[in-house]
Amino acid sequence: MSIYVGNLSYEVTQEDLERTFAEYGTVKRTQLPTDRETGRFRGFAFVEMGTEEEEAAAIEALDGAEWMGRDLKVNKAKPREDRSSSSGGWGGNNRRNDRRY
Repeated sequence: MSIYVGNLSYEVTQEDLERTFAEYGTVKRTQLPTDRETGRFRGFAFVEMGTEEEEAAAIEALDGAEWMGRDLKVNKAKPREDRSSSSGGWGGNNRRNDRRY
C-alpha cells in the first residue's frame, strides 16, 4: 500500500519528498505524477514506505503539517480505479449520438 501526499508545493522535488519521508523509515519508492499535456507536476505524490508501521508513523506526523508553505494532506492511498469501464462517460448508450435523419 502507498501513501497519498496532497497539496504539495509545485516546487517540490523527488529528493525533497524522499528526504522528508525518510525521517519515518525506509522509502521504497516515490512517484510525482505530471500532467500529460503540459508536463507540469500535478501537486500530489505517492510514497511507498518499507513497512505499514513506517507508513502509519509518516501519516500521523505529516498529515496537516505545514511544509514548503503548504498544509499537507497525507493518508493511505486508495486503489486506482479501472478506467476501462464503458459505463457512463462518453461511451455507451447516448441518445444524442443516436439520431436518425
